[in-house]
Amino acid sequence: MIKLADVSYVRLGTRDLEGATHFATGYLGLDVAERAKGAVYFKSDEREHTLCYVEGDPADQAVGFEVEQQGDLDVAAAQLETLGHAVARGSQSDAALRKVRDFISFRDPSGNRIELAWRPGYSGRRYHGQRDAGVTGFSHVGLCSTDLVRDEAFWTQVTNAQVSDRIGDAPLLRIDEVHHTIALFPSAKPGIQHINHQVETGDDIMRSFNFLKQRQVKMVFGPGRHPTSSAKFLYFEGPDGMVFEYSSGVREIADELLWRERQFVFEPKGFCKWGAKPAIAEFNK
Repeated sequence: MIKLADVSYVRLGTRDLEGATHFATGYLGLDVAERAKGAVYFKSDEREHTLCYVEGDPADQAVGFEVEQQGDLDVAAAQLETLGHAVARGSQSDAALRKVRDFISFRDPSGNRIELAWRPGYSGRRYHGQRDAGVTGFSHVGLCSTDLVRDEAFWTQVTNAQVSDRIGDAPLLRIDEVHHTIALFPSAKPGIQHINHQVETGDDIMRSFNFLKQRQVKMVFGPGRHPTSSAKFLYFEGPDGMVFEYSSGVREIADELLWRERQFVFEPKGFCKWGAKPAIAEFNK
């Protein structure tokens, strides 16, 4: 079994690198960690970077997960290849571009590009967002799934992910005590469905709601509160149609023996206990 230690970074292609940089700093509230040829790296916590925009096709996306030992990469590669997933070992130069010591890449059953990384870099410089959005760190991703049953089986049988709750047939998966690090959503094509950053308080969410709405940023869902994770949330659209989420107060599952996954309806009330309704076309890509 592949043991995922944490979600580490997201890489996103964009045809407007400067526009994406302006959004990430001035609107999302991240900090530029480094500018390189054709790429900009952003900090959201103590790690060297958690988001990288790269000049290129917006469909070119990848999610990186940390593993604890370098040997875990070899074990994972062998297991994935046995299951029919083509695995590529990252070169030293490609690892340097990701700020990690070593990594492998493959595609999950839906076609999402996944990277397993060993020793992602941490920075001695504290994170200070250029806009005070209250961001405390990168927390989880939503992935598009063309077959929820198949993909749930992959993540729960091939990796250490476990189902915390379900919204309809869409599972919310945890790899540690945090309620979910991966969320799978039904879709006709692969891709990253949304990117989550935690913020300190519900007040930060409301401040961002007003700040972003006044600047005509498209609101996708919320403000609201998830009945699954108990987190207050706000979803909004960024460059190239990517959906970003702020959330605060996410549930932690400390006692595995006592927790039982719950079933919620795939309707607005299953997503929000306050009654907010998502813009379905954007929220369900």
